[in-house]
Amino acid sequence: MRTEFTAAAVHRPRPRPHADRVLVCLSYCGGGTAPFRRWATTLPDDVELALICYPGREARFTTPFARDWVALRDDVVRAIRGLADRPYILFGHSMGSWMAFETTTQLERLGVTPPSALVVSGGVAPHRRRESGGHVPRSDDSDHALVRWMREFGQMTAVVANEPELVKLAVELLRADLAVSESYRFVEGSRVSVPLRVLYGAEDSEPFDRVEEHWRSLADGEFEAVELPGGHFYTPEVWSGLPQWCVLPVPRAVH
Repeated sequence: MRTEFTAAAVHRPRPRPHADRVLVCLSYCGGGTAPFRRWATTLPDDVELALICYPGREARFTTPFARDWVALRDDVVRAIRGLADRPYILFGHSMGSWMAFETTTQLERLGVTPPSALVVSGGVAPHRRRESGGHVPRSDDSDHALVRWMREFGQMTAVVANEPELVKLAVELLRADLAVSESYRFVEGSRVSVPLRVLYGAEDSEPFDRVEEHWRSLADGEFEAVELPGGHFYTPEVWSGLPQWCVLPVPRAVH
């Protein structure tokens, strides 16, 4: 059962079973593994790329969507436990940044090997998410509003937009993930002890200095915040280069 679960939940675009490290990626709201797959060609040979597939999409299309945040977090934790036989870096973008943070805190609570580093991207600190600019839609918004938001934020390509059935699937997926995200409740006092790097777009919805300050308050170990060109999804060139920020060691703080 565990082997079947792991095979469906973890996608390896270019398997490297003898690699020294694994970069594990968690997607954003309404996303899947596709936006990260090309990273496998840019990573060093000693790093394998492992992409977590949330329920209800791609290889897990027939698996029901997670009913709430805790269910999705536990699903991710189960998948990552099967990858913890080698050192691994955990990366999450947008909603995935909160999921990566919560997954790390849960792994530490369970006594399971946590990531060697945590890299969060395009997300305000989880304890400040309800104070953010409000650019994220709601799960009860109309289909039209969700489609418009996906197109404005680059989550829907022209190819998908011109196929009614694909649009319907994209809306259903986004709505399900929004509902999960809305059920998330940050637990006061939650912190991570592993090195933490924060990546954030210069033109994203929150001022970078506030994002840096708020994430720093959740880190007990090494910490670095990096402002990159572009908005929520950066620029295409920056996005394709994000793996380099994942595999670089987080510098030690200078006191």
